[in-house]
Amino acid sequence: MQKTVVMMAGLVALLAGCSDISVPSVPTFAPRNLDTADLVMIRGFRQDGDPCKITAETPYTNQFLSDSATLVSCPIEFPGRSAFVQETGARQVGQRGDFVLYSVPRR
Repeated sequence: MQKTVVMMAGLVALLAGCSDISVPSVPTFAPRNLDTADLVMIRGFRQDGDPCKITAETPYTNQFLSDSATLVSCPIEFPGRSAFVQETGARQVGQRGDFVLYSVPRR
């Protein structure tokens, strides 16, 4: 029993020495205002992990839909919104809760 305790203490000490290793975390943009029942977000706009999401048709979003554009919702706190607008030519069309709605032209 004593031998096991000593081995465990050694293992804990060894692992504690590894605490300098940092694992990069993926930022999350959790909305504070959850008044988003009218937003049905399907998937990331450019890729799966994209914080800006393609937004489906609902009675609320119907007013923003166009045959020549994709409706996309981005968290207000997403620091890349300016770059998103510049890169995609997005036009802000609304806001719901902590999300800004953009109409992104299809090219």
